[in-house]
Amino acid sequence: MAETGETAGSRRRPDSQAPGPAEIRNQLVRTELVKASVWLGLALLIGACIVLIQPILLIFAGIVVAAMLDGGTRLLGRALPIGRGWRLLIVCLCLTAFLLWTILFAGSQIADQAATLQRVVMAQIDRVAAWASDHGMGNLQLDTKTITDNLAGTVGRVTAALGTVVGALTSLVMIMVLGLFLAIEPRLYERGVAWMLPVSAREDFYLTTARMGFTLRRLMAGRLLGMAVEGVGTWLACLAVGIPMAALMGLLTGLLAFIPNIGAIVSGVLLVLVGFSAGTDTGLWAIAIYLIVQTVDGYVIVPMVAKQTVDLAPALVLGAQILLGTLLGILGLFLADPLVAMTKVALEREAERNAAGKPKRKTAASL
Repeated sequence: MAETGETAGSRRRPDSQAPGPAEIRNQLVRTELVKASVWLGLALLIGACIVLIQPILLIFAGIVVAAMLDGGTRLLGRALPIGRGWRLLIVCLCLTAFLLWTILFAGSQIADQAATLQRVVMAQIDRVAAWASDHGMGNLQLDTKTITDNLAGTVGRVTAALGTVVGALTSLVMIMVLGLFLAIEPRLYERGVAWMLPVSAREDFYLTTARMGFTLRRLMAGRLLGMAVEGVGTWLACLAVGIPMAALMGLLTGLLAFIPNIGAIVSGVLLVLVGFSAGTDTGLWAIAIYLIVQTVDGYVIVPMVAKQTVDLAPALVLGAQILLGTLLGILGLFLADPLVAMTKVALEREAERNAAGKPKRKTAASL
């Protein structure tokens, strides 16, 4: 009896549904391979984060900028009932106008004072070194290069992306553009990330990101308020008592106020050195100005902001600044505070979720 074509074909080729020689049929081996794949993927992810840490920091800096723009847009919405796009445009125009005013009108004065600041600071440091040598504390020979190298070693390495003026400006432009795009349509990117998560985890993701956004907006609002109070207060006080380079001192104090703890110390040292360069009385006034400004910021602004945001322990923030500044350079130092705040919010949300899913234990009173 002749075989049909289908029967002959099935004998000539193996069944497509039959297991191949490369298929692992042992369940134990398959389970272990899946575990090994997960650990390998985690190791590759950690390695990628280490290699790409600088771009990741730039992205996070863009998120911080977006939070500030979004906070200004929300605040403006309380007074102007117009569309979000128009309010964001007003905030961006105000920010651009302030930067242009600083560059065009105050830029020349600040540039002249910046050229004088290095000479004044080095002269004061030479006086301190001479006083230390006269009192038997050793012969201290300090120059600009030595101080710069020590500061670079203390604060951390400056990476290639931020090591030059061109690189710093390029990174700043990228951060601003990224922050603007995120602020224009934040829900779009939030939905995109949530789409990649399991459906069961999306609600928790939305709640966590909402708390992170609220905390970051309030934290940055407090930072900007502190920068304005310290910068303007220092500038006006220096003008009133006759401390040299008042505009530059106000600008540096305001900018360094963005970095808690370390920024206040650096700005205070610069202010005192410049104050004593004009005389003992002016130096004492500089110390008084520094103490008054830091007291107002530490006992009025910071507690007021902490009530509306996550309350961060000063030692925790300082430890994070030292660690991230050493590992990641100046950008890690600037972003240490927001990173710690976001991490704390995420951990608090995780603790709440675990507590909600944990069954209540029966106590003796409930029996």
